[in-house]
Amino acid sequence: MKTWILALTLLGACTAASAADTQTGAQVFEKWCLPCHGHGDQFPGTVALGVKYQNKLPGALQDRTDLAPDLVKAVVRTGVTVMPFFRKTEVSDADLDALAAYLTEPKKR
Repeated sequence: MKTWILALTLLGACTAASAADTQTGAQVFEKWCLPCHGHGDQFPGTVALGVKYQNKLPGALQDRTDLAPDLVKAVVRTGVTVMPFFRKTEVSDADLDALAAYLTEPKKR
């Protein structure tokens, strides 16, 4: 019985540690995306998307309402034109899920 309690306690501690390592979507965006995709003319990704969509869609990713989680994940993993791809060692699958949810959830910000 004590072995089971110890095993469950260790499992819970490992799960808590893994959850603590996972960042929120906003944190992932701030660290990896904001340097190019923030609000304003000084962010090259925002400017490039504004030109690409001729300002019919917002250039700032946080203002978009048309993004799908699978699209966000694909672009992050493969990159697009001059945007680099991000490896799982940089943006984990869990962090990528959080980022995709952050960019595609109904806007509450």
